[in-house]
Amino acid sequence: MSETLIAALAEHGPWVLMVFYLLYRDLQKDQATRAVLDKNTQILVELTTMIRERLPHG
Repeated sequence: MSETLIAALAEHGPWVLMVFYLLYRDLQKDQATRAVLDKNTQILVELTTMIRERLPHG
């Protein structure tokens, strides 16, 4: 893997670094978004559970 990266850097220069950097930042953004969505899902589940417990059973 590192040999491929070195070969790509030697052939294409800084463009390769920019592409890998942008892909890495995109991955970080996706992970942050997923973490926020997971937290929101947990909160919604807890709220739903609280509402169901307080509703009269009928």
